[in-house]
Amino acid sequence: MTIAAVQTAPTFGDPRGNLDAVLSTLRSVDADLYVLPELALTGYLFESREEALSFAELPDSEAFDPIAAFAREADAVVVFGFPERADSTVFNSTLLIASDGTRAVYRKIHLFWGEKDIFSPGDRAPEVVEVGGVRLGMMICFDWIFPEVARSLALQGADILCHPSNLVLRYCQDAMVTRAIENRVFTVTANRVGTEERRGESLTFTGFSEIVAPDGTVLAKAGGDREEVLVVDVDPAAAREKRVTPTNDVLADRRPSLYRL
Repeated sequence: MTIAAVQTAPTFGDPRGNLDAVLSTLRSVDADLYVLPELALTGYLFESREEALSFAELPDSEAFDPIAAFAREADAVVVFGFPERADSTVFNSTLLIASDGTRAVYRKIHLFWGEKDIFSPGDRAPEVVEVGGVRLGMMICFDWIFPEVARSLALQGADILCHPSNLVLRYCQDAMVTRAIENRVFTVTANRVGTEERRGESLTFTGFSEIVAPDGTVLAKAGGDREEVLVVDVDPAAAREKRVTPTNDVLADRRPSLYRL
């Protein structure tokens, strides 16, 4: 299986232009799984919930049909972040679109900093989606600091954790190496680059997107200041071997009855 982690620099408030740029990038790379950043088509620094709602879409929106068409033509899966409209609220969500028409959504559980003023926290447990025999889990950006997210997906059988991100803290990427090791899964962190200045603040995104193997090997890593695509061939079955020694299995050796608050 070929994985592409797509590191972009979206222009705030230009979903159509960002979509065109993303599709151009995707068409330049052959892969089976493409992972893009959090809020990949809109930009990040919304000034209010109302502004976020004005850009929000439903998962089955026609706005995403060009991505669905690409997935179908390329026989691939595309995972990207978007603001999801749900009645009168908006979630910071990730959408998985597969070549067979599958669309699956994960709503970000752990909101970071100013996101708490804009988005509602996710109201559903993270789930694994099986596509073509490969089991994919989704998490978003700040979920990295909560090991329960990656662990719960691993316990559901995830082979690959797709991690769309808009990271601003430099050590986040390093933590994803640990998430890969402790769960024996592949992790794909697709971060963005560039700076956004809005609502009286400025955020610079750190880049350094990466693809990590179940043993913690960083298979590919991007730079910190430019758009870039990482492409790696992996065997998803490697994530199904949970032993770190002949007698130690990272999931089977757990002792939940002794883990108390």
